[in-house]
Amino acid sequence: MKRTILALALAVLASTGVAPARAPQEHVVLAGGCFWGMQAVFESLKGVTSVVAGFSGGSASTAHYEIVSTGTTGHAESVDVTFDPSKISFAQILDVYFLVAHDPTELNRQGPDVGTQYRSEIFYTTSAQRAQAQATIASLTRKHAFAAPIVTKLAPLQGFYRAEAYHQNFLVHNPDAPYIVYNDLPKLRALKAKYPQLVRADSAPMRVLAKS
Repeated sequence: MKRTILALALAVLASTGVAPARAPQEHVVLAGGCFWGMQAVFESLKGVTSVVAGFSGGSASTAHYEIVSTGTTGHAESVDVTFDPSKISFAQILDVYFLVAHDPTELNRQGPDVGTQYRSEIFYTTSAQRAQAQATIASLTRKHAFAAPIVTKLAPLQGFYRAEAYHQNFLVHNPDAPYIVYNDLPKLRALKAKYPQLVRADSAPMRVLAKS
C-alpha cells in the first residue's frame, strides 16, 4: 500500500512539474591561514557542494585582499563551505579542519604567514554548529591531540565577502607555484591518507595532486 501511495504521489508531482524537495544544505565559514589550501582541501570532500575563498570578521568596505593583508581590518582569510549533511556531517567537516586543513595551535599565523588575517576561527551559522565545535575542541584537548593548546576562536557569522577572482581555485590554476607545492599539496596528501573515505577522487584538487 505504501509503495502504491508513493508511486501515485510521484506521478502527481511529475504531472504538475513540481520536483521533490531537495535535502537542506548547511554552510559554515572557516578561517585557518591562507585560503588557497583551505579551499582545495574542502573542495575534495564528498558531500561538499561549494567552497568559496573570501574574508570574514570585518566590514564590507575593507574586504579586499590588499587591505586585508595589512592585518588591520579584523578580517580573516576564510572559506565559505556549503555541504549536504546527509552525505557529510559537520563533525567530519571539523575533523578535517582541525586535523588536516591547518594547525589550530598557531596563534595569529599559519606556517609562513603571519598576522591576525591568518588566525584560526570558526564562524558558525547555527547554535548546533557552535555546540559541535565546542565539543570537538574539548575532545581534542582531552585526548592531547596536539602538543600545544588549541587557540581556535568561535564567533557567529556576521558577513562573508568573496575574494577576488584570481584567488578562487588558486591551487588548481597554479599547481606549480612554490607556495602551493610546499604548503598546500602536502595537505591534500594528508587528507587522502587520513580520511580516504571522505575524499572525492575526481575533484579538481585531487586531480592536480595525482599529477604532482
